[in-house]
Amino acid sequence: MTSERPWPLRAGGIAYGGDYNPEQWPVDVQLEDVELMKEAGVGLVSVGIFSWAQLEPREGDFDFRWLDAVLDRLHAAGIGVALATATASPPPWLTRAHPEILPERADGTVLHQGSRQSYAVSSPVFRDYAVRMTRRMAERYGDHPALAVWHVDNELGCHVPHDYSDAAAEAFRRWLRNRHTTIEALNSAWGTAFWSQRYDSFEEILPPRSAPTFVNPTQQLDFARFSSDEQLAHYRALRDVLREVTPHVPTTTNFMMTTANKWVDYFSWSGDMDVVANDHYLVARDPEAHIGLAFSADLSRGVAGGAPWMLMEHSTSAVNWQPRNSAKGAGEMVRNSLAHVARGADAVMFFQWRQSTAGAEKYHSAMLPHAGRDSDVWRTTVELGGHLRSLAPVRGSRVTADTALVFDYPSWWASEMEGHPTQDLGYLDEVMRWYRALWRRGVTVDVVSPGSDLTGYRALVVPTLYTVGDEDAARVAEAARAGASVLITFFSGIVDEHDHVRPGGYPGAFRDLLGVRSEEFRPLQEGESLTLDDGTRADLWSEKTRLEGATAVRTWADGPLAGLPAVTRNDAGRGHAWYVATRPDDDGVAALVDAFLAEADVAPAVAGLPGGVEAVRRHGDDGTSFLFLINHTAHDVDVRVTGHELLRGQDVATRLTVPALEVAVLREH
Repeated sequence: MTSERPWPLRAGGIAYGGDYNPEQWPVDVQLEDVELMKEAGVGLVSVGIFSWAQLEPREGDFDFRWLDAVLDRLHAAGIGVALATATASPPPWLTRAHPEILPERADGTVLHQGSRQSYAVSSPVFRDYAVRMTRRMAERYGDHPALAVWHVDNELGCHVPHDYSDAAAEAFRRWLRNRHTTIEALNSAWGTAFWSQRYDSFEEILPPRSAPTFVNPTQQLDFARFSSDEQLAHYRALRDVLREVTPHVPTTTNFMMTTANKWVDYFSWSGDMDVVANDHYLVARDPEAHIGLAFSADLSRGVAGGAPWMLMEHSTSAVNWQPRNSAKGAGEMVRNSLAHVARGADAVMFFQWRQSTAGAEKYHSAMLPHAGRDSDVWRTTVELGGHLRSLAPVRGSRVTADTALVFDYPSWWASEMEGHPTQDLGYLDEVMRWYRALWRRGVTVDVVSPGSDLTGYRALVVPTLYTVGDEDAARVAEAARAGASVLITFFSGIVDEHDHVRPGGYPGAFRDLLGVRSEEFRPLQEGESLTLDDGTRADLWSEKTRLEGATAVRTWADGPLAGLPAVTRNDAGRGHAWYVATRPDDDGVAALVDAFLAEADVAPAVAGLPGGVEAVRRHGDDGTSFLFLINHTAHDVDVRVTGHELLRGQDVATRLTVPALEVAVLREH
């Protein structure tokens, strides 16, 4: 359930720091920055992310002197650098000279200079300039002693996940030739016999630009795949230059796995990363945002194949880009940071080091806020640095889990397209409905792709795996036959990788595994709900299902399907396969998860903890385990444990008190 990926950073413990933008500040402030970084325990900073216009103010006129001084100063202070390629935002002279590099929306709107990421990732002109800039950075700084890791571009695809420009159209056609080989194969895959869409050559194909009504769904799905792959191709082009010039320096880029970017299939990028890095920001309107954080961290670990990963960005307090930007509460910055560490992060970094006084992100919090050192945020910045020094023994240890949740980006894309039985289905909402129930039961979860080896798990949750190929469907079935309890939810297995419905009845690819057959979907209208035989209320979805080997766990108590199965269970080899053909309310999900976990013999990391207290273990190669206890409640909690508590430096013989809104980390062996 893990893969080997060496940890490339030179930090002796948990790396600590954030984005550092010295170009925004005079030299006297930069000198103060270094002294304050040492006070806070900062050991790693990201530099140069948006500095292209400062490094090359005019085409071919480079000025590296200021960056030379910054890196020399940081090295003298013992601070390592994640040095960016400086390509995340082209300078105004470039977009003025080459307006053809600007990206376009589906309706033809050109996205102009004045923000960031104002480039079409498929543009060969932009690619040439970006590669050239990357080479200059590598040749100048490849042997600098401060350099710890290359930071390629920044949050690729965050603002422009899809580009519909002419450059993108040409790149899309190349991608389609590679994927489908012949135009006949493409016509078959896209079902172009429908609506007279048959193509006679690849040259006739465009991106799915704005059209009179629904655009071909397989065209949309392939364009989503292409767009993810094209961002990866850009990463590879820059990465390859770095590996050529500086083969001794690892490379990464910062993902945004759930916060802002659903359109990059990060599982497909994993093998190209020397270390996986992720940015995560809380959703202020979510009162349980810490559960979303846990999911993002578990997903980051899944993309990393179980190896340690970097938290490249999060916030000390409020962000600036949500409708209402809430400041973090007491202890929340520390809890957030250590929750990431608990789930596998070996680096904790923030956007940004010093809070800006100008620009679009001046109200985004930072490690050193506008209020300066006499502030709770700064005091917490220093406190967190001390905590991470205490956690140095944790570095390199791994999280292990008996339970996995299958997460699939193409199913996210495809399940939310138009022309479906309901437009109210949100893929991430369905995923989180089941993840939250597992989190509340203290169960450690690996979030994995359907292409992973699933046979080592006792429990496997598969929510809304709408599009699935034969091989991935077989992996899910094999997990059940090997002894796992597998729970699959509605609108799963419906279509193949081309978004073609699997005929013969739903749930398509999983029909035999589940021992059921549904002949018709019956989505519920807004505000409508039905009752199951145990009193559970269910909304959004129902389907006309009959048993073909399975047994009914829940049946419909009312409505047009009364008496028919709503939740089923089937024997499958040494395991079992459950099917949930509706969306139960929270109590109904909780009851099903309890029964499912009991059958799978899955236990929480620590039994008997009150709600709101998180417990996760990391395990070292030497048999040492580290128990993270994160108290999100307003009450002190006593936990029966033994070992040595690292944050407070105290031995624990039988019982440990975790104060309200605080964290404890116990070395158990």
